[in-house]
Amino acid sequence: MRYPALALSVILLAGTANAEPPATVEDDLGILNPQDTGREMLTRKIEMGVIDSVTCSLGINVTKNDNHELARRLTRQCAEAGYTKAMTWMSQLENNGLGGEYNPDASAEWDRRAAEAGDPNGRFNYGLDLMRGHGVAKDEALGRRYIDEAAEAGLEIAQRLQGADYDLDEVTPDADEWKYAPLF
Repeated sequence: MRYPALALSVILLAGTANAEPPATVEDDLGILNPQDTGREMLTRKIEMGVIDSVTCSLGINVTKNDNHELARRLTRQCAEAGYTKAMTWMSQLENNGLGGEYNPDASAEWDRRAAEAGDPNGRFNYGLDLMRGHGVAKDEALGRRYIDEAAEAGLEIAQRLQGADYDLDEVTPDADEWKYAPLF
């Protein structure tokens, strides 16, 4: 008695696995069976202005899939909505020229906004910007204060930088000196 039920279950599951998904239909009343995953879903949410923590967390995955333009659009909307993790991600996009031009000033501004919103990573990153004079006027004392605040919040890399007497090579070895060296 068990085997026929098991065989029937396998057949039904196999049929379900090969079934076509329902067609997506868009009309004046909305979208029937919209894509609920992937790039199409993100693009639709961006166009609709739907910004929430789940949607914003997906922006990082879009960047990892090399769609930097889509990631930038989504991440900017999330950052402008106040999500501090998106602010630090926008800084990274600006600082590395992903989906746009390399822009150290915009990168430092996103770090500052995240820092002022209380994000420990934003404080750490803005502290580094200030200590280097990267995208912002150099102010080592203020940069150290931001690093100290990040360390007090428990950010291990900030604590490591403190322990190295604020030697920036401890956290960012010379691989990026070309980017952070003074231009004069």
